[in-house]
Amino acid sequence: MEFIQQNLLLVILTVTSGAMLFATGFFGGGPRVTTGEATKLINREDAQVIDVRDAGEFANGHLLGAKNIPVAKFAERAADLEKMKGKPVIVCCETGIRSVKAVKELQKLGFDRVFNLDGGVAAWNKAGLPLTGKGGRK
Repeated sequence: MEFIQQNLLLVILTVTSGAMLFATGFFGGGPRVTTGEATKLINREDAQVIDVRDAGEFANGHLLGAKNIPVAKFAERAADLEKMKGKPVIVCCETGIRSVKAVKELQKLGFDRVFNLDGGVAAWNKAGLPLTGKGGRK
């Protein structure tokens, strides 16, 4: 009990973070694809990749051919998004959490085949798959 009192902010942060992760997993965010499934969609069905991270994160390393469209810019980039409607779309961020919102927004815009990259760019990188950009591995 003494630990909790002395580290109240840390305890609150931990509980909140856990609750957010649980809610994200439990309440969806659309269909998820693993790195292997994403690779198949990209190679076999010409899936489009939307990276919703900020420009700095994107420049540091992203999936080959990914378009950088942060969720906040969806309205102003509507024409770019509209061009992708007929193909599968894979949305990614660093860990797969921020992209949940983007998947929901795309579904509202009428995208039928939109997927969240499970584990995000971090999982892609961990799997040894190619990234391009400053910190990318080609």
